[in-house]
This record gives sequence, C-alpha cells and structure tokens, in this order.
Amino acid sequence: MLLCRKLTAFRAFFLPVVMLFASGGCTAFLEPREPYPINPPEPSPHSPVPRELDMVSLPSYTIEPPDILFIQAVKIVPKAPHKLEPFDALLIRVANAFADQPLQDAFFIDPEGTVDLGPGYGRVKVVGLTTDEARAEIIKHLAQLIEDPQVSVSLAASSGAQQISGEHLVGPDGRINLATYGQVYVAGLTLDQARVAIEKHLSNYLEAPQIAVDVFAYNSKYYYVITQGGGQGDDVQKFPITGNETVLDAIGNLGGLSQLSSTRIFIARPAPNGVGCEQILPVNWDEISRGASTATNYQLMPRDRLYIAEDPYVKFGALVFKYTQPFERMFGFVSLGTGMANQIRRFGLGSL
Repeated sequence: MLLCRKLTAFRAFFLPVVMLFASGGCTAFLEPREPYPINPPEPSPHSPVPRELDMVSLPSYTIEPPDILFIQAVKIVPKAPHKLEPFDALLIRVANAFADQPLQDAFFIDPEGTVDLGPGYGRVKVVGLTTDEARAEIIKHLAQLIEDPQVSVSLAASSGAQQISGEHLVGPDGRINLATYGQVYVAGLTLDQARVAIEKHLSNYLEAPQIAVDVFAYNSKYYYVITQGGGQGDDVQKFPITGNETVLDAIGNLGGLSQLSSTRIFIARPAPNGVGCEQILPVNWDEISRGASTATNYQLMPRDRLYIAEDPYVKFGALVFKYTQPFERMFGFVSLGTGMANQIRRFGLGSL
C-alpha cells in the first residue's frame, strides 16, 4: 500500500515536468530518435529537398579556414618611383652594341643586386635605383666599352608578383599572407569578393593591380557520418563535400553498413541559430538499395549529419556482456581459488 502511494506521488510530480519540457521550444530533432521511424514517411512530390535525380547547385563558395587559395598576378605595376629590387626583371636595349653580342633582352637582378649583361659587358649594380638611375649607371658602365652607347631601360616584371602568385593558406584568423604586402581578411567571402578585397589592399602598394583568385584546396566544407557502435560508443567520420554526394555515396564511402548497424538512418540538417528547427530527413535504406528508389536518396549538404542507428539485438548482447563480465571474472577467481584450496587439502602443498 505504501509503495503504491509513493508511485502515485512520483507520477504526479514527474508528469508535469515532462509536459513542460515537451511543450517548450523546437523538439523536432528528438522525434526520429526515440522511437526510430521503422517505416519512414514517403516524401511529398512537391518537397523542395534535393535528391538523387533532382540535385541543386550549392551556393557561391564561401572561403573559410583552412582553405587554400590560388592567386595569380595578372597586372602588377609598382607605384612610382619604384626602387629596383632583387629578382625584378629589366628590359635593356642597346642600339649600338657589338654586332656579335647584341643587347636586347630581359635581365633579372640577381640577389647581389646586379644585372649580368653578358661576358663581353660585365655586371652593373642597380638595386635600390629607379629605372632612370639604372639607365644612367648602365650607360656609364658601357661607355668604357662602347662609344656613346644608346641605351633604353624599362621594368619588365616586378618581384612583387612572386610574392602574390601561388598558393595561400587561409589561417585560423581568416587571413592570407601576401609576404611584404601584408595580410588580407578573406574568411566568409566569395571568390569574387575576395578578389576585390585583395586588389583593394594591393592598391596601397601597386598601380591598379589585377589578380585572379581560385580555390586550390577545398578544406572547410564537410559532412559527417555518425554510426552507433552497438553499445560500444559512436563512430564519427568526416568527408569533404564536393556538391554531388548523396546518402548512397556517403554509405559507399564507409564501405557499406557494418554488422553493428541497422537500416534506421536519417539526416540531421542544422539550421542557423534562431531560424526554425533542425531539419530531419528519414532515409528508407531498403528502398534505396533494393528498390533503386531515389525518393530518400537525398543530396548531402555541408555540415549534414548522416546518422546510422545500431542494431538493437547487437546492443542488447553487448549490454548483457558488459554487465555480466564482472560477475564472470569474479566467479572465475572464486572457482580458481576453490579448486586450489581443494587440491591443497587433498594432496598438500607438495603437489603444487
């Protein structure tokens, strides 16, 4: 009688608490997990959710760490007056050079700051000079070999292009490093927006710069496959998204369903904070695999969680083993100790 009264009081207290939690906020994310949908509802033909035969293109790619961008310098012209630096290229033309050793080519400034005009003309130090000052130095040098040398000098290529062109990692702070030109924040931008931001930053150092930006490595967009482990913990695997994966592709990347898994599968698609409920998409694996149905073979989106539930019988067996194993060990020790004691009592210590 006393036990019945306690149970009645417990129900009277517990039931309002459950109703309070159930009535507050968005609870759709709990629905397919307990109980799992044994027969997932057939999706509406008017459902906008993309699937195998009705895929959509993903929105414009937004850059995030740790993506790697490839930047190509299209137009890099230093602002005047430009001081020549190592690895700049000068276009040098000498109208009255030796006939067998013409001077009409591009010459790179070496790390020592000189240009090598060839074995018949020697080297001229030009680093730190403007192109006009470099022309005067070259005329002064060639005047020792050629009477009244006619020289023209222009900048063919700037070493600044080498600092810009190539692969650039988006760091944890969302910035890329452009060497002596500093850093530019590109996280959350599309490729076009990043190009504009980089060109705007470079305009502080260069004259009307033009660059091309592309993604060299897509490292920031993933989907997750969460597999229950039959009472032994969950397994989480992360796969890069390319914009063309479906549920069947994701399970194929796993090598199929394991012996611990059931065919109870769904996609949990997160929504932005404060914007509606998380979207739950039940998957009918039997229809996808055996019936070639595309109704629930959904297209995966970045940050989707594909959840594969465990086989309840495997979990039950694991739980039974988990809770009976300590008793089995204890009984094993007791049995071993009893056997040894009986042997000592019967045959003495000399038999051990």
